[in-house]
Amino acid sequence: MHGLSTACNCSALREAARRLTQFYDQSLARAGLRTTQYAVLARLACLGPMTIARLAEEMVVDRTTLGRNILPLERDGLISIVAGKHDRRRRELALTKAGLHRLRNAEALWAQAQQRFEAIYGPDRSRQLRQLAGAVVAALPAGQSPDR
Repeated sequence: MHGLSTACNCSALREAARRLTQFYDQSLARAGLRTTQYAVLARLACLGPMTIARLAEEMVVDRTTLGRNILPLERDGLISIVAGKHDRRRRELALTKAGLHRLRNAEALWAQAQQRFEAIYGPDRSRQLRQLAGAVVAALPAGQSPDR
């Protein structure tokens, strides 16, 4: 079965992504966050309140998956779901003070994980990896099927 990941782009990237996620999850565990939760908090801190749909688009994840990831953040008071600024019928996610505090505590752990990964994989290869991953996202817009 290992041969599949060397012949299939999707399998190879998913396996690498799972291993890298495990690596970062272990690093962030002391802050009580998973990698996906850290990413949600960081996006909200950087971009401000936004709808679930926009956050899902920003994170390149479907809304259902994002919805599962934000439930513990809301439960723990790290994010709030409020009426939208421009359209009160729309719900927006917002970072709370507790969420910002947790994010700030996790940032050092995240930075350590970044440094450890780059020490293992190499800074140039790490930068190239990020560039290639970004190029894949840009080359395959959401909803694009292989026959287009």
